[in-house]
Amino acid sequence: MTSTSGPARGHVVLPQADPSAYGSLRERPVPRAQRYALGKALRERVPRASLARWEPPADRRDVVAQVRAAHEGRLERLVPVRVGRMAASPYGFLRGAAGVMAEDSSSLSATGITPVICGDAHVGNIGFYGSPSRDLVLDLNDFDEAHPGPWEWDLRRLAASIWVAGRGASMGEDACEAATASAVGAYRRHLRDLSARPLLERSFEGLDLDRLTATASDPGLRREIERSAARAQRRTSDRALPRFTERRDGARRIVEEPPLITRPEPDDADLLADALDDYLRTLSPHWARVLGGYTLVDVAHKVVGVGSVGLRAYVALLEGSSEDDVVFLQLKQARRSVVAPFVHGDSAWHAHQGQRVVEYQQDLQTASDPLLGWTSVGERQYYVRQFRNMKGSVVLDGIDAAALADYAGICGRLLAKGHARTSGASMIAGYLGRSEAADAALCAFARAYADQTERDHAALVAAVARGELPVEHGV
Repeated sequence: MTSTSGPARGHVVLPQADPSAYGSLRERPVPRAQRYALGKALRERVPRASLARWEPPADRRDVVAQVRAAHEGRLERLVPVRVGRMAASPYGFLRGAAGVMAEDSSSLSATGITPVICGDAHVGNIGFYGSPSRDLVLDLNDFDEAHPGPWEWDLRRLAASIWVAGRGASMGEDACEAATASAVGAYRRHLRDLSARPLLERSFEGLDLDRLTATASDPGLRREIERSAARAQRRTSDRALPRFTERRDGARRIVEEPPLITRPEPDDADLLADALDDYLRTLSPHWARVLGGYTLVDVAHKVVGVGSVGLRAYVALLEGSSEDDVVFLQLKQARRSVVAPFVHGDSAWHAHQGQRVVEYQQDLQTASDPLLGWTSVGERQYYVRQFRNMKGSVVLDGIDAAALADYAGICGRLLAKGHARTSGASMIAGYLGRSEAADAALCAFARAYADQTERDHAALVAAVARGELPVEHGV
């Protein structure tokens, strides 16, 4: 889904159409060479050098007020945990401030090319998980903010996160620049390569463990990939039983660990059970029948992530015909993407935000969890996925500058793959071209926005010190 209309700066204007519409097989698409030329022509209206610019707008909203506004509708008892995680470091702040960066991005130049984007494409939002065939793959991981939008917003966020993460690892500015340039350059080159391939072929492009290990050139990164992959492969439902459950009153129950794991009220537990029955109807018939062979035995509220803290998130334990035949499902509350207000105002394409997350996750990932679905509990909307599905991430703490640059390139490649799976790749490739002009510009932006993130983080820390925000550290 793309648009080349709309302003070069400010709110992006997207066509008001149903994103689930598939078009017509009788309509001939615009030839690839013509789309490439259209993208190249956009440099006249949006010079690639303009991607470097970042200065906070004069009317930029107070960042502490933005964080406070994001707490509306969240569980009040968990707001201090969220604040504590954001206050822990500039990178923690960046992770929790997807809405802040979306609003900032809306003030910047944009080409108007709008594939489905992740909306939260930071370097920590890429990790391992199990494919439907139980192979370990690496890809974008969380899609709470996924939405059609400017491709630049994802690439800006990835670039800024790499610079912030590099500083957090005590790397110098040259190392941060090299890692950021590696990500942007890999995005540009891989997107150009994919744009020359048939759309159907692009849909099978992925990065399993063997290809990932071969792609990594740095020996230290390869070792960390092997360690991280081994950890991820152990993160399955059956292995979670001793960690998360206990036998009590003749039945298996999820262990409480307040404030992170707590038991819902009995009435809420009944509503969640009904919601899980409704969720089955959103699965393909095979997987609905498979899960229909399990019994829901317990459910608990479990805090996850940074940006999601305070939203409702539950873990459900399902038991099959034996005690070790179990499945953990996760229900995560889905609200409107932080991208949405800045691309089409007050309107919404999806009536159900859980459905939005699922559909766009399947758009961006090469292989997705077969148990992805959605449901509602009263007026709250949720998406559902496996909780223990070999999820893991490459640990960046302690890796050196060469390894970070190598991994950043892999992240840029994966982001390009995600964008190329929907539409607009030929136009983006035409705009970016073969030179490193956009790479240099986005490195300049990343450095400036890393400075901004540090200022915003300091403002949050100061507000906590003044008692303006509740905080709970280290949770």
